[in-house]
Amino acid sequence: MSKVNNLSAIFGCNVFNDSVMRSKLPKNVYISLKQTIKEGAELDSAIAEVVASAMKDWAIELGATHYCHWFIPLTGSPAEKHNAFLTLISPDEVIMEFSGKNLIKGEADASSFPSGGLRATFEARGYTAWDCTSPAFVKDGTLCIPTVYTSYNGEALDKKAPLLRSMECVSNQSVRLLRLLGDKHVNRVMPSIGAEQEYFLVDEKYHSQRLDLKFAGKTLFGAMPPKGQELDDHYYGNLKQRVSEFMADLDVELWKLGITSKTKHNEVAPAQHELAPIFEIASVACDRNHLTMEVMKKVAKKHGMRCMLNEKPFEGVNGSGKHNNWSLSTDAGENLFNPSSDLKNNKRFLLFCAAVIRGVDLHADLLRFSVASAGNDCRLGGHEAPPTVISIFLGDDLTNTFEQICTGVKNNDVHQAYLDMGIKTVPNLKLDSTDRNRTSPFAFTGNKFEFRMLGAPTSVASCNIMLNTIVAESLDYISTRLEKAADIQQEIDNVIKDIYENHKRVIFNGDGYSEEWRKEAKRRKLPEFNDTVDVAPCLTKKENIEFLANYGIFTPVELNSRYEITLRVYNKTKNIEAKTMIDMTEKQFLPAGFEYANCLSKGVKNAKEAGIESVYALEKKKAEQFGAILNDIQCALDELKASLQEAYDVKYGQTLKRATVYRDKVDSSMKKLRKAVDTMETVIPRKLYPVPTYVELLFGVD
Repeated sequence: MSKVNNLSAIFGCNVFNDSVMRSKLPKNVYISLKQTIKEGAELDSAIAEVVASAMKDWAIELGATHYCHWFIPLTGSPAEKHNAFLTLISPDEVIMEFSGKNLIKGEADASSFPSGGLRATFEARGYTAWDCTSPAFVKDGTLCIPTVYTSYNGEALDKKAPLLRSMECVSNQSVRLLRLLGDKHVNRVMPSIGAEQEYFLVDEKYHSQRLDLKFAGKTLFGAMPPKGQELDDHYYGNLKQRVSEFMADLDVELWKLGITSKTKHNEVAPAQHELAPIFEIASVACDRNHLTMEVMKKVAKKHGMRCMLNEKPFEGVNGSGKHNNWSLSTDAGENLFNPSSDLKNNKRFLLFCAAVIRGVDLHADLLRFSVASAGNDCRLGGHEAPPTVISIFLGDDLTNTFEQICTGVKNNDVHQAYLDMGIKTVPNLKLDSTDRNRTSPFAFTGNKFEFRMLGAPTSVASCNIMLNTIVAESLDYISTRLEKAADIQQEIDNVIKDIYENHKRVIFNGDGYSEEWRKEAKRRKLPEFNDTVDVAPCLTKKENIEFLANYGIFTPVELNSRYEITLRVYNKTKNIEAKTMIDMTEKQFLPAGFEYANCLSKGVKNAKEAGIESVYALEKKKAEQFGAILNDIQCALDELKASLQEAYDVKYGQTLKRATVYRDKVDSSMKKLRKAVDTMETVIPRKLYPVPTYVELLFGVD
């Protein structure tokens, strides 16, 4: 277990951060690079040689022997291609070298990563280009340089490039509006993210015995144990020793990489935990969340555990999400979603909130698509995961303010500023302006919006690309109206009123799990996309294609690639799960079942020979009941094989049709097989069951 005596001494020690750049770079080079990072100025390629040399010397001091361009392809997981700092200058002599050209540009095979048809096998060239706004870092003896990844023709093949485009887009439109409101000093507005990360820890020895955990990252079989999460005793509970030691080591490794791991605790489900960092600029936060997930897995293995990030690894208990806390901040560090004490007259705050309300209502399909996956389909809608209908929670204070602006009727309800608990020795607590609604997909939480629909392994880039863009479009709409107005102050009130009245259908402050809300959402005609197959076609709509192209986020071909990749990944995920279930059933569960059936048969025979009628009747009944369970398993297995073949029979290229078969046929058959095998688990003696159960997986870490 790592011990930290001086956190400030180790924080960021493996990062080529501002303090390192200031000490290693000539002043003029440092100033030029900082202008690019802070102000979004064009990168001066002439400084690359100096920066590369400084990076190399610094990395070598930390023990690095290699460098790599670190990027996030459309697999959603970071990719690395390592090259040594090695140049041969004679047959028996080498030097350590790293040029500006190596820093700025790299090459990666563009046909071997998912491209959704953008790249054919014979069109293999792809480029990685240095993203200087995200700091380089040393990891495992390698200097890692964050980059964007593009095809030979310039199409974005990664998560980062569209995210950076969306950040520029929302910045431009935010500054435009701020200028109209009289702010002449702000030059840039940047989205900031705080990504809370949930995960499970299971013992390595149990994980290694489950093929479903190895291949699918989740349990495809498993009956609930006698105790689950129903007592709520795990949430915020005392950390087990192994978990505490893991978390302590994880903190240290993250701090070294400049990742602001701040909060850690047990989550609701047994074996479930959460980590939360401090807010950072969106692109940096995205990179560091990917790093966080990678480091979590490595540190867990050192402690004899496996870190599981699947959205729903255990049926019957909470799944794992990633809460995307999003806000907009000026280059002076001012949060645009931080209301003043005079909320009603804080017109700037209300305009930016109105932009969010309008954007979410108009483009709920794009937001829902940004979190779509086969795993998240199993998570959304229950056990504290948000429902699949997107709504916004504003809280009573902010909702009342909008209502007053629209109706002109003053609400006399006064917000209670302090909480008096009636205990003299306990101070009265200052209350926030709003409660927290954990059933809301998109909630205002005081000075930010929390998008709770992301699954645990999902890249935060995906939803923030859409979130930045839909808000930018609404800011564009607002600015256009103000620019045309004769009386800008009056038009500000009109805009706030019009947006709220036209889009308040998306605002809901109640229980998102209730049946009443489902009925009300239908009455309001809010769209509901239950799964990935439902929502994916939204990317093929003309209005969405034109919308994202007009704001420079995705070209039509780039957007189509995301549509194809999403469905192909869905299909492949379901295929892997189905084949794993077949393999485990045929090679583990049925043989174990036959062994137990043989034991029951012998019991029947022995009871009959002994002439004990009551025992004979009991043993015979048990054998018949278990025989019926085995028959259910075999029938479900045969059905799954037939359903899988039906998916295979769909012609190549008909991705949506194949996905529909996987959802409607294969997934249904998988559920039947699971139910039958899980029933057997509840009957068969534990010593004969071939894999660790939920008892070991959820409660096996001491």
